[in-house]
Amino acid sequence: MNQNSLFSDGEVEPPQPSEPQSHTPTAPPRLRRPDRKQVEWRALALDALLAEDHPVRMVWRYVEGVDLEPLYRQIAAVEGHAGRPAADPRVLLALWLQATLDGVGSARALDRLCTEHVAYMWLCGGVSMNYHTLADFRVAHEEFLDRLLTESVATLMHQDVVTLERVAQDGVRVRASAGSSSFRRQGSLEKCLAEAEEQVAALREELETDPGGTQRRQQAARKRAARERAERVARALEELEEVRSKKERRKKGSGTDARSSTTDAEARVMKMPGGGFRPGYNVQFAADTASQVVVGVDVTNAGSDGGQLAPMVDQIERRCGRLPAEMLADSDYAKREDITYLGGPDKGVVVYAPVRESGQSERAPHTPRCSDSEAVAAWRLRMATAEAQKIYKQRASTAECVNAQARNRGLYRFLVRGLRKVRAIALWYALAHNLRRLIGLCPSLVGVA
Repeated sequence: MNQNSLFSDGEVEPPQPSEPQSHTPTAPPRLRRPDRKQVEWRALALDALLAEDHPVRMVWRYVEGVDLEPLYRQIAAVEGHAGRPAADPRVLLALWLQATLDGVGSARALDRLCTEHVAYMWLCGGVSMNYHTLADFRVAHEEFLDRLLTESVATLMHQDVVTLERVAQDGVRVRASAGSSSFRRQGSLEKCLAEAEEQVAALREELETDPGGTQRRQQAARKRAARERAERVARALEELEEVRSKKERRKKGSGTDARSSTTDAEARVMKMPGGGFRPGYNVQFAADTASQVVVGVDVTNAGSDGGQLAPMVDQIERRCGRLPAEMLADSDYAKREDITYLGGPDKGVVVYAPVRESGQSERAPHTPRCSDSEAVAAWRLRMATAEAQKIYKQRASTAECVNAQARNRGLYRFLVRGLRKVRAIALWYALAHNLRRLIGLCPSLVGVA
């Protein structure tokens, strides 16, 4: 070794760069390729897959604080007796709340999410699900959901978040699970009912004489389908009388053109937001203007919002234990009967709704009429003031905002049939909306620091 080159005090020449190695075109690149068939052992928990601040954890914290004793009492499988354990209603409640927030309205879609999406897998916690269980739970507990809405409102009233000083109401028309071609007149309905009853009788006879077990099950399914169709047609005939009487009251004919749907007998053809006429339901939401918390939910098959104001106020009184001081609604709700009822001494609710101009009268719309009650006359004079018009502007930022958020969560078409089931779906949307408001207004109530 050259000692001078190692310990010399002179300048050391910098190393010369080496010549780059030439790339051989024939040599393949070194890559890390996936091997999806490799068996691996991993120590992994579902809880570790979900971020600590994931919104689904707040949904679960809320559900943990809900009293589910009414649902637990309905479970037939109990300790010490035969029977397969039931899925925890707390899991089902959390799944549908999260699904509603995410705009998932199909039980089959939610079933897939329970095996594919980490957040829904975390909620399940290893509890297996199927779409039948999910679909049944969603519509089977309307009274419990209504009570849960009452409790959520009461909690926020206790925190002075909901004051009921001013409540805004608005309706949103939602497409029903029925086609326009399913609406038939009385003659067609009676013919369909006779055919359905004949099919049920034929299948019953065939089922009793068939020795094959597989064929028996298939025939039983066909018999059940035929029986359900017969029940729907019979229900359509019953609803036809109500449709006919409404047509006669509106003086649009003798009622002979009345039709009812064989798919969803309680659905009605109404004007939809797009301007067309489709089978649908009219969903009513009432929200506190100070907090945007939904305090009232109703569903009707009336195509107009007229006559929906007074029933909503009565519902709010039953739910909250007291009346709202003021109600804000658009001109469709401004029926003199409702204003008279609400403005009377028993209620004392101040109504803010625009006064429609009448083409049959030369008088100004805000001028009281001789036939007006005291409450209606006061309403006309009140709506002519600038203060009332300023107050009325809060309706759009409250009621229409609630409806818009429901639309954003998929409230465009119901996948269930009948007023009872449709109202259950509307309650899910109200609960999901209030949960979001609860997290935003009182995060400490759901364990959020």
